[in-house]
Amino acid sequence: MAEQEKLKIFDDNKNLIGVASRGDVHRIGYWHEAFHCWFISNEQGIDYIYLQLRSKNKKDYPNLLDITAAGHLLADETVEDGVREIKEEIGIDVAFKELISLGVIDYCVVQEGFIDKELANVFLYRSKNIFGDFTLQVEEVSGIVKAKFIDFSQLWFGEKDEIQISGFEINDDGKKQIMKENVSRDKFVPHQVLFYKELIQKIQEQVG
Repeated sequence: MAEQEKLKIFDDNKNLIGVASRGDVHRIGYWHEAFHCWFISNEQGIDYIYLQLRSKNKKDYPNLLDITAAGHLLADETVEDGVREIKEEIGIDVAFKELISLGVIDYCVVQEGFIDKELANVFLYRSKNIFGDFTLQVEEVSGIVKAKFIDFSQLWFGEKDEIQISGFEINDDGKKQIMKENVSRDKFVPHQVLFYKELIQKIQEQVG
């Protein structure tokens, strides 16, 4: 059971203070470690960022757009072990050495009965994958889409209200169907705007 998974917990000064179950981590609001990997690609000179569509059956943030692949680091895992999330969620084999580290970004989201205080180890992957390469763990992820990185940036810096995304989602019959729509910020997992801005600036340093 995911709620029983054991995670390392940290105090507000980021000192390791022990281990707790995932359920308690989010109920009490302990700082804990996560692994984030953002796929970007360059197609005909245009940079794109890839997003996953979270399954509508997810307990947290169902049916919202999120990091390409991400997950909690369990108590016995290192940051390098985080690459398993990429394979598990979206079916792409990536070696840790292929990732570009963007450092640790911490953020906190507080909702009714749910406090998410993450120390996110954030990585970038320069992808040459096409949509046909992705095999989704449908309990977790129900689609993969891409957006122009410039649009994604302008959305979070308040210069655009909507951006276009395109890709595919898995319908209730388990079939891939094309997904193309305009979305606003409320279609995304509510990480703090500051988190998105810091992330975008770090990616811009890499993609020029």
